[in-house]
Amino acid sequence: MSSCVPTRTDDPSRKTKDNKPRTSLISRFQRPHGPPPPDGGGKGSGRRFPIAGADFSASISVFLIALPLSLGIALATGAPLQAGLVAAAVGGIVAGRLGGSSLQVSGPAAGLTVVTADLIHRYGWRTTCAITVLAGLTQLVLSALRVARSALAVSPAIVHGMLAGIGVTIALAQLHIVLGGTPQSSAVDNVRALPAQLAGLHPAAVSASILTVAVLLLWPRIPGRAGRIVRKLPAALAAVAGTTVVATVAGLNLTRVDLPSWSSHALPELPEGPVLGLLAAVLTITLVGSVESLLSAVAVDKLVAGREKPAVRIPRAHLDRELAGQGAANIVSGALGGLPVTGVAVRSAANVSAGGVSRNSTMLHGLWVAVAALLLVPVLDLIPLASLAALVMVVGVQMVSLTHLRSVKRNRETMVYTVTLASVVVTGVLEGVMIGIAMAVAVALHRLTRTRITSDEQEGVHRVRARGQLTFLAVPRLSRTLAQIPPEADCVVELDGSFMDHAAYEALHDWQTSHIAQGGTVEFTGRAGGRISEPASETHGCCRPWTPWRNHHCGERPPRAKPHQLANGLSSFQRNTAPLVRDELARLAREGQQPSQLFLTCADSRLVTSMITASGPGDLFTVRNVGNLVPLPGAESGDDSVAAAIEYAVDVLEVDSITICGHSGCGAMQALLSTPPTGAQTPLRRWLRHGLPSLERMRSRHRSWARISGRLPTDAVEQLCLTNVVQQLEHLRAHEAVARRLAEGTLELHGMYFHVGEAQAYLLASSDEHEIDEVFDRVAPTPSALEKSQA
Repeated sequence: MSSCVPTRTDDPSRKTKDNKPRTSLISRFQRPHGPPPPDGGGKGSGRRFPIAGADFSASISVFLIALPLSLGIALATGAPLQAGLVAAAVGGIVAGRLGGSSLQVSGPAAGLTVVTADLIHRYGWRTTCAITVLAGLTQLVLSALRVARSALAVSPAIVHGMLAGIGVTIALAQLHIVLGGTPQSSAVDNVRALPAQLAGLHPAAVSASILTVAVLLLWPRIPGRAGRIVRKLPAALAAVAGTTVVATVAGLNLTRVDLPSWSSHALPELPEGPVLGLLAAVLTITLVGSVESLLSAVAVDKLVAGREKPAVRIPRAHLDRELAGQGAANIVSGALGGLPVTGVAVRSAANVSAGGVSRNSTMLHGLWVAVAALLLVPVLDLIPLASLAALVMVVGVQMVSLTHLRSVKRNRETMVYTVTLASVVVTGVLEGVMIGIAMAVAVALHRLTRTRITSDEQEGVHRVRARGQLTFLAVPRLSRTLAQIPPEADCVVELDGSFMDHAAYEALHDWQTSHIAQGGTVEFTGRAGGRISEPASETHGCCRPWTPWRNHHCGERPPRAKPHQLANGLSSFQRNTAPLVRDELARLAREGQQPSQLFLTCADSRLVTSMITASGPGDLFTVRNVGNLVPLPGAESGDDSVAAAIEYAVDVLEVDSITICGHSGCGAMQALLSTPPTGAQTPLRRWLRHGLPSLERMRSRHRSWARISGRLPTDAVEQLCLTNVVQQLEHLRAHEAVARRLAEGTLELHGMYFHVGEAQAYLLASSDEHEIDEVFDRVAPTPSALEKSQA
């Protein structure tokens, strides 16, 4: 059963006897307060510098990671080593300033290494720079068309397979440099040449590589206080710097970084080559770079959302703007002779974890890279190439993520992942992605058309199981199986699939109607056995949220209930609802009831307390009587049940609050208005005497009228219904147990009015004894999670 009512929220300040939090029927809301700006920024903060200290320190951390990785990626592509530094500086400054993700760090990335190396091998370095410029222009066009979100529609298995394939290709190529040799032009050739390379090892290169990998892997695992201190230096920088120092001191004969003069730095030239080949190259750079950047931006949003400190609100990534920023960075990087630029997940994660609070951290890191490229050339020339190759090889291996593998396996996408990975390694990135997309389409079609339908009989109940998606292609087999079910038999149809088209629905619905007409029963369940509600019929379509409720009649007067309807309802409960609530009721049976509220309302059949309060078993201690009346203590009455219930709830159950709920069109209030005080004293008349104070209160000229906020009562009946809630709250305070708990401050009283025709609840603005203004405020629906995130 579903109901459009506000959900209850936990109030940690209210506890039960076993120290468990209780729920309050009346939710209290506060205006959300945004966190303060970084470093106490804002008016009157007295901050002298426009750049936060957190951004400054984060930029240093990212710079120390980016510097060796940029050189290593340039080495892996076969481009001039300065090209990696140019791309890192441009990515930080241009993409950091113009992009849509505040904390994403852009630069040369391992994801584009294989593509760039292939382009350099085919067209040369200067033409590759021109291709990078064209790819940036293409990204600007795509950004203007606002298609950034569409790039995320690619299956994660294809993306993860592509990145894993690139990682394998990088690792195979760099392994040759680690061993002291030279990589081949393709992954297949690198595998073939590996035995010969192993036969001719270069001891110095292997030693430097082993040292680099050892430091890289062990650095984050240094224990104790010393580990916390040294881990402030990034593992990549520690590995490369440590190997450089050891190689220099030991005098190892190694090939080292050789940064030529910037005066001889190569700039782009007009592309030369087949037009289709150049277009495919531009498309490949655009596709891989855009997808990697956008996925990284989404990942940064998740990291920022899970970060506790610093408590600064970071806006979510604007993906189209991020794509434009990447395009601008690629144009500038290519024009200056740099590698293609893309968002880099590793550096972005470091920026978030280091406490970056704005795009200033990204831009500063680019500035530090530019300064290092100009002033630290003598120091960079000491780095062994084998150390950079080992660093990039480890990065390539880490691109084959075990987390991604488990996710792919859990979602039954292993075939797509494996085919994409293998295709990227064997044929190339663009071709591998196309093959992966084709495989994903084939797998989807296979799942859509493959449906297994079986039937068996257990203890006289026929069970039909449909595994897979039910489409028109499965209707003939489904119809044959259903036709074998004997008339008047009990049947359970188990549907295990996420899709059913109209043809399959009609086949099931028609068979269900026919089978029930022949005296049989039909129940639809999911794979776990949970009952699937039957679709609302056309007659009662307006009552669809109440599908399980059979006593509804749209546009007509409901007939009198027949004796067997209650038995049918009980049977339906035992079949459908009891299995779902049995464990919870068993727990309540063991532990006893611990309701947090006493809910006193009218006996009117139209008031369903569990529906309008969204409550369940054990939540409310409910008392119902004609007119939601609370007799005054000592009043002449032959019925003490209400007083007994109040005493039990307050003293024994120790409820936190009591709510008196009236409703529109109350028959008791109508009787008070229309029945003369004289006449035979029937039980009903004797009971309604407890409502006379409400009638007198309404007619008094010395009291303000109870009303609904924003409007007056529609008639005298509604006026009396509202007034009665206020009056009965006063009667409630006269009870000794209630008065004592109120004095202690451990009990709250609430007034409520439910308009049946509007399905709308109203709460009394104040229920304090001295502050009753007798105004009922409308209860607004609780915002959904999506609405809260948008707000």
